[in-house]
Amino acid sequence: MPEDDEQWMRAQGFRPPTDLRPEIPHPARIYDWFLGGKDNFASDRAVGESLVAMGEDARTAARANRAMLQRAVRALAGEGFTQFLDIGAGIPSSGNTHEIAQRANPRARVLYVDNDPIVLAHARALMSGVPGTTKVLQADLRDPKAILSAPETTELIDFGKPVVLLLVAVLHFIADSDDPYGIVSTLLDALPSGSRLVLTHGTNDALTEAEHAKVDEAYHGLVLRTGEQVGRFFDGLDLLDPGLVLAPFWRPDAEPPAGSERLGIYAGVATKP
Repeated sequence: MPEDDEQWMRAQGFRPPTDLRPEIPHPARIYDWFLGGKDNFASDRAVGESLVAMGEDARTAARANRAMLQRAVRALAGEGFTQFLDIGAGIPSSGNTHEIAQRANPRARVLYVDNDPIVLAHARALMSGVPGTTKVLQADLRDPKAILSAPETTELIDFGKPVVLLLVAVLHFIADSDDPYGIVSTLLDALPSGSRLVLTHGTNDALTEAEHAKVDEAYHGLVLRTGEQVGRFFDGLDLLDPGLVLAPFWRPDAEPPAGSERLGIYAGVATKP
């Protein structure tokens, strides 16, 4: 890494690249592999290949999830939302939140939050828009108060105005013992009325017991939840049409392809009253 890049990384408070732990699969890098990216390691590819060996649904679901994110961000930016807090953002790639939001609304500000240092290694690519409109914070969703109080957050996000909170394909990595519902509640409590929650979550509703067992074996730490359990994240909010649906069916640009009803990821967008 060039010296000026190292200085910039240190100035941003990023942890050193030795934290990458390439021997341990990471959700952001596995997702990158599903999307056809190159920012992943052998351990990540092994998990992805194990899931794809059961069928293409896992890869297709990842791509349907990304497409839903793009549709939701495009719609909300078009409505005039200018603040996006994307937690568990993953590795930035073409068509990510800041590109979609700032294309629809050049005044849009985006804060990416992720706990994987490889995400932060791409931070300069995220700064390609209007200066100061995109920032990256290395933090863990399990500590929502630290995210809300971080300088990167308070400098970019005005909590006196509506915020779009994106929790896209991240909560299924939070164990019940870490109180995922409490985490979401803490984040929403910090947002003013009129803010939106964009949430997607893996589900076992379409899996047989045998298929679920194979997923558990291939992907340790993945907590698939039922539609009823995912719906609880929206308690107290007003779900927008079409409600909580499988990702390909959230306001699709075209008729979802055959087999979409088997893709195990729910999606919904809601307003905080």
